[in-house]
Amino acid sequence: MSAVNPQEVYEGWLSDVNIDERTKEELRGIAGQTAEIEDRFYRELEFGTGGLRGVMGAGTNRMNRYVIGKATQGFANFLRGQASSPSVVIAHDSRGNSDVFSLEAACVLAANGIRTYLFPSLRPTPQLSFAVRDLGATGGVVVTASHNPPEYNGYKVYGADGGQLVPDQAEQVIQEIRAISSFDQVKRLSREEAEAQGLIVWLGEDADQRFVDAVAAQVVQPELIRGGAGAELGIVFTPLHGAGNVPIQRVLGQAGFTKVSVVSEQERPDGMFPTVKSPNPEEQEAFTLAIKLAGEVGADLIIGTDPDCDRMGAVVKNDKGEFVVLTGNQSGALMVHYVLSNLQAQGKLPENGAVVKTIVTSEMGADIAASYGCKVFSTLTGFKYIGELMTKFEKDGSHEFLFGYEESYGYLTGTYARDKDAVVASLLICEAAAYYKSQGKTLYDVLLELYARYGTYLEKLESRTLKGKDGVEKIGAIMNDWREAPPQEIAGVRVSKVLDYSKGLDGLPAENVLKFLLDDNSWFCLRPSGTEPKIKVYFAVRGQGLDEASASLEKLVAVVMARVDSQD
Repeated sequence: MSAVNPQEVYEGWLSDVNIDERTKEELRGIAGQTAEIEDRFYRELEFGTGGLRGVMGAGTNRMNRYVIGKATQGFANFLRGQASSPSVVIAHDSRGNSDVFSLEAACVLAANGIRTYLFPSLRPTPQLSFAVRDLGATGGVVVTASHNPPEYNGYKVYGADGGQLVPDQAEQVIQEIRAISSFDQVKRLSREEAEAQGLIVWLGEDADQRFVDAVAAQVVQPELIRGGAGAELGIVFTPLHGAGNVPIQRVLGQAGFTKVSVVSEQERPDGMFPTVKSPNPEEQEAFTLAIKLAGEVGADLIIGTDPDCDRMGAVVKNDKGEFVVLTGNQSGALMVHYVLSNLQAQGKLPENGAVVKTIVTSEMGADIAASYGCKVFSTLTGFKYIGELMTKFEKDGSHEFLFGYEESYGYLTGTYARDKDAVVASLLICEAAAYYKSQGKTLYDVLLELYARYGTYLEKLESRTLKGKDGVEKIGAIMNDWREAPPQEIAGVRVSKVLDYSKGLDGLPAENVLKFLLDDNSWFCLRPSGTEPKIKVYFAVRGQGLDEASASLEKLVAVVMARVDSQD
């Protein structure tokens, strides 16, 4: 691809008759600001692990209705080659402009003769995945930037199976988008025209209830929960100003949980996320208000979900009675153990059961699954790869999907969707907590029991944010440094193997990821984020006891990050 002249592209937008005056006024406001113009126009947003994602504003490297329109036209061209009468479902979260962007996408699809089903207000991302399958649609779009800061928004594209597009499909869409050289080529109907022609259809309450029923059906021990265990568990829930509030309360209530307290300050949707630094259930700070409420009401468990409700974080009391945030790996291991142990007890554990995780997820859940005779599959980072395997299992009958998860707080049980679902994860972690409470245990007690049985697995994620064109180059330099000069030992432990996934290892698609395996069963992994200007470094150790494992983890992190930061 030829080099882009940001100034020329900037001036092209100012002279383009397709660009509205409000957008041009924003662009005139940065006239003469070379660095700002370069950052907005040095590239076009590209599909990463989560489709398009970027800061909102005018420019090719920003999220706006023109970038959305061009992407949607490319998607429409792709869909026309997939089916004779394609249809699409669109959902959005609570972020600024999410409703505007979703309607813009619908109007472009309608102009291409593609019927589009729209939710009238915010809905969870997993409900979009479910709805694509439920309605037999050809594809789906969800407008969200997950747990990114408020200035971001994004656009994720789904296929007919309800899963996010995998690389070969995404590449076809990208080629279609690149073939669009002018906004004149983006077709568009007005909302009124599209509705009159039956090309925009608004979904109703029945669509919501079908999703709630599908999630509620995943309860492992329904009689236990309805028989009183659900009424005994005290739950505090925060949707962090996002899409999880209504569906999670409905699902928990339908399952039989009656002691649910919602953090009132974070209950209403708000794309500015005013009560948190980041609407991310991976971070303890996001639970400050929830922990305060839990202390007041005497709750046993706290759950929180991100803005589009596909990630769930859990907070439990430790052996000192203090609330601690479980890592995604810990919650995943607990749920794998709960599901498999109870399926086995009920005589329902299939011989060909499968658990799917990613290459940066802890091996603890894999070891638990293997102990129950389940096959464990590892995919690249991104739930789309887990969804792709689920669809394969469904088609060839080789395995029965039981559970899939990522360390980044994404979980799924059941086959009603093909994306991570914080609604079902909230239901399942509450069910597990209620079950163990009926035995006089907390989730933390069970975690310690699992450590005693399988070894103490501890993990940590470090990331460095490197914005702009310079940041992209720095991230590339860091990856090149580790790839070209891999260490022979780290923190006094020999590196036994280097896995370079850019070469497409183990039948997986090629991806810019490096994983280093050490002799003591620890590992670390470097991976540029596909959705944020970050490089992420994952760490995992396995020891005997928390003290030993913590010390090993701390030492490994310190040595690796010292080298990473030396390149920054």
